[in-house]
Amino acid sequence: MSVDVDPKVLEILVCPITKGPLEYDRAAQELISPQAKLAYPIRDGIPVMLPDEAREIEG
Repeated sequence: MSVDVDPKVLEILVCPITKGPLEYDRAAQELISPQAKLAYPIRDGIPVMLPDEAREIEG
């Protein structure tokens, strides 16, 4: 089940490592940091912005 994240929250969130912008992947329920090459999970509509919880992505 996918739960939408409040767009206002998405506007203010940045990658905790790079402080750069994030991209919302609605299908995967993740916030993507292209600079850090990390995907932060969204659980029950709440972004988990912990580097230890993020998965590495290729790209």
